[in-house]
Amino acid sequence: MKKSDKVQIVLGTLQRLYPDPAIPLDSRDPYTHLIAVLLSAQCTDARVNTVTPALFTRADRPQKMVALEVGAIEQIIRPCGLAPRKSQAIWDLSQILLDQHGGEVPADLDALEQLPGVGHKTAQVVMAQNFGVPTFPVDTHIHRLINRWGLSTGKNVAQTERDCKRLFPAEHWNDLHLQIIYFGREYCPARGHDPTECPLCSRIGRKSLFK
Repeated sequence: MKKSDKVQIVLGTLQRLYPDPAIPLDSRDPYTHLIAVLLSAQCTDARVNTVTPALFTRADRPQKMVALEVGAIEQIIRPCGLAPRKSQAIWDLSQILLDQHGGEVPADLDALEQLPGVGHKTAQVVMAQNFGVPTFPVDTHIHRLINRWGLSTGKNVAQTERDCKRLFPAEHWNDLHLQIIYFGREYCPARGHDPTECPLCSRIGRKSLFK
């Protein structure tokens, strides 16, 4: 099957299953969303959503965040894991926003990537979900599925991102990122996966899946 045919099957299937994919992290604005996405590194979205209400009650703006001690932030976010590193990054990026961006989250990918604790994927998520800029954040889960479906042979997420942006029309990128994540959780897990029962793998998966 040609990749172009696979792309159409993926788009059609995911649009049918998830026509309006919800943003999984709870937030109020670009700043709180940036913090939530940062906290989600190596942590589930569900866990982040249980922690951020307490944090944002104390500090939902950079001015309030830098008024806290890093240790106080660490105590609140401890359930998310990597608390010492994440708390320092949250404090530091909040100070940078005040010093360099008027206390606002910049709608600029390069500027976001310069913030402590904000990598390429996090910056893309913020650009897509807060500013509507077409991006294609690829995490390890999306990397796995795109490879499983034979749409990329990328050895890392950067290569897979390039392939996805080449294969899929830009107007689908922001929804597709979320749709693939939801599909992976519901139908296409890493373990215990039966490709014959999967709505996509049963149609477009690599032949090796069925050996």
